[in-house]
Amino acid sequence: MMSRSDYSDHDGVALAALVAKGETTPLELVDCAVERIERHNPTLNAVVHTAFDEARDRAKGPLPDGPFKGVPFLIKDLGMPVAGWPRSSGSRFARHIVDTEDGGLTAAYRRSGVIPLGKTNTPEYGITGTTESAHLGPCRNPWNPNHISGGSSGGSASAVAAGIVPMAHASDGLGSIRIPAACCGLVGLKVNKDRNLNLPDDFDYAMGFVVDHVVSRTVRDSAAMLDATGVEDPSSPYPFPPKAAPYMEEITRSPGKLRIAWSSETASGRPIDPEVQAALERTADVLKQLGHEVVEKGLGIDYRALYAARGPVSGANFAAGMGKLIEQVGREPEPDELEPLTWASLKGGRKVTGEMAFKGWQDLRRLNRVTLAFFNDWDVYLSPVLGTPVPEIGYLSPVDHEPKEVNRRQGQVFPYTPPFNFSGQPSISLPLETDSRGLPIGMMFTSRYADEATLFRLAAQLEKEVPWAGRKPQVWG
Repeated sequence: MMSRSDYSDHDGVALAALVAKGETTPLELVDCAVERIERHNPTLNAVVHTAFDEARDRAKGPLPDGPFKGVPFLIKDLGMPVAGWPRSSGSRFARHIVDTEDGGLTAAYRRSGVIPLGKTNTPEYGITGTTESAHLGPCRNPWNPNHISGGSSGGSASAVAAGIVPMAHASDGLGSIRIPAACCGLVGLKVNKDRNLNLPDDFDYAMGFVVDHVVSRTVRDSAAMLDATGVEDPSSPYPFPPKAAPYMEEITRSPGKLRIAWSSETASGRPIDPEVQAALERTADVLKQLGHEVVEKGLGIDYRALYAARGPVSGANFAAGMGKLIEQVGREPEPDELEPLTWASLKGGRKVTGEMAFKGWQDLRRLNRVTLAFFNDWDVYLSPVLGTPVPEIGYLSPVDHEPKEVNRRQGQVFPYTPPFNFSGQPSISLPLETDSRGLPIGMMFTSRYADEATLFRLAAQLEKEVPWAGRKPQVWG
């Protein structure tokens, strides 16, 4: 029988190995996860739909012989259909939607051997970097429940950080994997554009800005899951070269001497929080000690032009996505069924003309070339994930503040992640630092297009040099 502490102290790879050796069973692991949800969820509000009986039935039956056979898993309640499960997307308007079949990535997760046992909290349609929707309520950070868990994959990050499951599904359109990973002290890789495909009829959602993967406590869980789910689809409109080797092999290899640029530059030009700046500089020093060539140098991109170009593209995509949802529901939303920020985004998106969207997309393509060209001379770019310490619950709430104020505050707190959604490059948050209050500070590393391998090798090196596994949050195990 697996003990409470043993379960939470293992990552997914280790739990699957115990199952393979007969030292535990999938049912025991599911029971461990269920017990933790029942104990911690009243504090965290990380899990918003449970399917415990279904998970136990699946654990008793034959499971696919994947790398995570028998490991409990959670799925974000946004953009990820699971047959027979609700998909509210954090919104009152979508609260009655129930999917009739698995999405493509859900099926890939099942083939990896994981056992899904519920869905995790998300902000309304994933449009904020905090998980505080009117429909599902705020999700709290296990390191300090008065603080946010990030967004939009905040429920997944909170559950993984608390030891409920070793990893969980997450998605990232402007930082929604990396931000919660940074807030909750986890590994959060935004994979390359189109590395993980979801639904065949929806694979170009948001023109490749949005990608799916996991948040995890260890680098190897992220690597093993991407080996299991990653695809190289010749029909992709965003082609990239095939990986040279499995990522589980890459994490055993030295990254060699890398050329790493680092900067805390932001679109506003204002200095970031001193604690975050100091953490960034310490990280640069660690990289130098590891033998890398490390130079302070910004990306040199026109942030204002980049965000101006992104506006009509994202607006049109959001309006189109909401249009599809309105077709599913069969009516327009009632006034109280969408939050003010969502209403503002929908109304703004509906005003975007085809000409505006096309010009924005062309401008983005031109500006993205500048971002991508930077990596002709540099292997990796380092910055923080957040420009401030992890905020308290309420500071970014789309329920408590007007849309313009929410967006202003988000620009202050989350200035670093969006450019790499636009360019499509892989980018990872690693939990290398903590602040004076004991809250995590995530550092973000970005590599060349389709070069997750370099990030995995560097992340594995840093995991050994700055081991974070021994740090435990207030709400744990």
